[in-house]
Amino acid sequence: MGKSCFILGAPIETGASQPGCLMGPAALRTAGLIASLRGLGWDVRDLGDVTIPEVAPVAHPNPVLRNLAQTIAWIEALEPRAYEAAKGCDLPIFMGGDHSISAGTVPGVARAAAEAGRPLFVLWLDAHPDLHTLDTTESGNLHGTPVAYFTGQPGCEAYPPLAAPVPPENLCLMGIRSVDGAEHTRIHDLGVEVHDMRVIDEFGVLKPLREFLERVEAANGLLHVSLDVDFLEPGIAPAVGTTVPGGATFREAHLIMETLCDSGLVSSLDLVELNPFLDERGRTATLMCDLAASLMGRRVLDRPTRRFF
Repeated sequence: MGKSCFILGAPIETGASQPGCLMGPAALRTAGLIASLRGLGWDVRDLGDVTIPEVAPVAHPNPVLRNLAQTIAWIEALEPRAYEAAKGCDLPIFMGGDHSISAGTVPGVARAAAEAGRPLFVLWLDAHPDLHTLDTTESGNLHGTPVAYFTGQPGCEAYPPLAAPVPPENLCLMGIRSVDGAEHTRIHDLGVEVHDMRVIDEFGVLKPLREFLERVEAANGLLHVSLDVDFLEPGIAPAVGTTVPGGATFREAHLIMETLCDSGLVSSLDLVELNPFLDERGRTATLMCDLAASLMGRRVLDRPTRRFF
């Protein structure tokens, strides 16, 4: 068999304001993710879905926070599973659920990377930077907090302690086009590498992506990619509750995935914020599976022709 891949689902919707993301892992399985990867020669093992128990509410000084106790429970459940998956296969794929999944997956793979003596880098493909802390979020939706948390920012103390924070300089945000004031200040203060859609309009996706990949390679780093549906243009990926116009096109997204594949640097992947309740005949789920396949080795000439609904 070829390289090994573990698939792990996390049906989380408590971090978002609109229900439906809990169906995301099932939709990706139904859309044929596992069969596509096996067709590319990957040895795929489906580990099923992570679950959490019923939890008591957790108080916090910020009164707008929603489902803090559940988010803490998801982090506690996901971090060790992500750690084990990162150590047990060549490339684990974590299927959300809303983007709060990354508050568990990234710390887990970061711990595994630290034990291997290699730095973890994170490519965040998203319309939003998700750099709010528990203190600064005004919506109370905790899918907006994972980046602040896994980079160890003050204001996330209610979350579990981190074994291996990701240094902010190891982060690259791409496709950003919706930033709140507190996040803008934090980006400036931390010096986070950000390529918003204007940068992509001016220079394309390859120049900033290749420069980031060169940094990862020079550091002998491992690369975690976190792909949010709202990174994409809503016209091609409608199944998300946080649509922001002006996202990546079909070809830009595939070019990013193909370039990541060519680099050989990707060590783990999140597929998040897929809300099948908002999809159109499975268009978005199919696209997310195709993008994952591009990252895992599918070439243009290998891509099946499908009717575009």
